[in-house]
Amino acid sequence: MATKTLEDIPGVGPAIAEKLQEACYSDIMAIAVASPADLSEKCEIGEKKAMDIIEGAKLCADIGGFETGEDILERRKQITKLTTGSKALDELIGGGVESQSIMEFFGEFGSSKTQICFQLAVNATLPEEMGGLDSDVVIIDSENTFRPERIIQMATYLGVDPQETLRRIHVARAFNSQHQVLLVEKAIQLAEEKKIRLMIVDSLTSHFRAEYVGRGALAERQQVLNRHMHDLLNFATLNNAAIVVTNQVAAKPDAFFGDPTRPIGGHIVGHTATFRVYLRKGKAGKRVARLIDSPNLPEGEAVFLVTEDGIKD
Repeated sequence: MATKTLEDIPGVGPAIAEKLQEACYSDIMAIAVASPADLSEKCEIGEKKAMDIIEGAKLCADIGGFETGEDILERRKQITKLTTGSKALDELIGGGVESQSIMEFFGEFGSSKTQICFQLAVNATLPEEMGGLDSDVVIIDSENTFRPERIIQMATYLGVDPQETLRRIHVARAFNSQHQVLLVEKAIQLAEEKKIRLMIVDSLTSHFRAEYVGRGALAERQQVLNRHMHDLLNFATLNNAAIVVTNQVAAKPDAFFGDPTRPIGGHIVGHTATFRVYLRKGKAGKRVARLIDSPNLPEGEAVFLVTEDGIKD
């Protein structure tokens, strides 16, 4: 069967196809799951035209109808699991970090959120027989925490070439929330050239928290954050990739935030993240992970260590 092109979508001629390509909508599925407002803005076309194009793309991509549970089960066989390096933590989250989903790690400063991200980045580049994904990795770094030296330590311990591991990890520093949102589009372009099965955003909310201050800005913040989360989920679906985000917690209990261990981002992040894991320091250098939310797993806890060599039991 011939692969469909953008011009196979009803109402899309060469001129609009070119606009779609320039706005990083080179895939019919990406158009089918886009929002009319986004498509209209990025391609500089009317919203009515954008809605028609999205409907046409859904027909071309054959999505939008009902499926049986059996069909969904068959499709879920494509899902991969990426090891964290700790068997206890893997078991807690159902065998590893799952593709086509968003895994959120939240906790206070020093709870090892970034260390888990480093370990996952290294593990994703490993061959599949070593629990990896044999893929490249994208890291959106909003807090300037990426350290190549740490990647070298972890890769050396696992017996793989540290330079080759670093070559497969693509890092972009996000300077503000709008730049952070834009970097997901850049990642979509990169995924056309390279096999990317893991995207890390460390941290998801720090720019949003700093830029949208006070209750008056809350609605706008949540709107932009909502779009960002859905862009991440779209990337996960289109590339069979795992998305891992880190998040901060409210600094102190008050009438607005309540529980001090509550992650930033409210219901928007809570409803869009597939799995939510709370991290805290334990005794004797241990870390405790608690699964707070998951569509199919019970709540529970796992204990792991962060060593010079990486994440271990």
